[in-house]
Amino acid sequence: MRIVFMGTPEFSVPVLDALVDAGHEIAAVYCQPPRPAGRGKKDRPAPVHARAAALGLEVRHPVSLRSGEVQDAFAALQADVAVVVAYGLILPQVILDSPKHGCLNIHASLLPRWRGAAPIHRAIMAGDAETGVCIMQMEAGLDTGPVLLREATEIGAEETTARLHDRLSKMGAALIADTLSRLPELTPEVQPKAGVTYAEKIDKSEAQIDWTRPAAEVDRQIRGLSPFPGAWCDIKGQRVKLLASRRAKGQGAPGEVLDDNLTIACGSGAVQLLRLQRAGKSAQDPEVFLRGYPVSKGCRL
Repeated sequence: MRIVFMGTPEFSVPVLDALVDAGHEIAAVYCQPPRPAGRGKKDRPAPVHARAAALGLEVRHPVSLRSGEVQDAFAALQADVAVVVAYGLILPQVILDSPKHGCLNIHASLLPRWRGAAPIHRAIMAGDAETGVCIMQMEAGLDTGPVLLREATEIGAEETTARLHDRLSKMGAALIADTLSRLPELTPEVQPKAGVTYAEKIDKSEAQIDWTRPAAEVDRQIRGLSPFPGAWCDIKGQRVKLLASRRAKGQGAPGEVLDDNLTIACGSGAVQLLRLQRAGKSAQDPEVFLRGYPVSKGCRL
């Protein structure tokens, strides 16, 4: 098929590779424009941009899809279908209607649960037992379109957003390849009205740990916000990011260090910290972290 691919972050790269590997013709790749990044704040192309350029594909990065000139250029590609995954721009109706088979979106949740911007984070933070990937026909509403294919997967007890992100990206790549190979025979399934939830964009204000909350909630907050923005707390006057954790046995005053393995008491129960990062340092396992920054039993976080 002749495909327009629309995606921006690392999550989208395996999908682009899968489409190329399947032998589809990529008419053009759309992604967000280069942004200032790194210490020098020089413009850096998005991961999809870099990968598409390496593959010798045409890359377009308009700041909006609402101008007639941009829309005409999109229509001129005469695509059979557009594949959209974490692109970052709203697609006007004229764009949605342009490809022969419309626009297909790869969404990292089991719709209608967790429509919106941060479905992976929200699934972990809410304590969902499973999540998955849906291939959806796009329409004007926010992730409201009918679903062509879906695949579920369990969320591991110690799984972080980073790890789940990588798994769902690979699942999405395989599922869109399957969808395109069977597109004429698939029947779109209208999303039920029951069970709709919205995955609001993560705000940095959500990242500070409140140790008076139950251990289950603290653990999910740490794992759900890893690696970005990274849950954090104050340890001996220094802000430290907490990037991995597990539920643990123990009880004490909220924030109390219960042992020499960074088991921390919560409002009820405890969590053990498995990955930490001080400002200006790389992420570290507890043993390495404690060698450079001792935290004694009985200390309060």
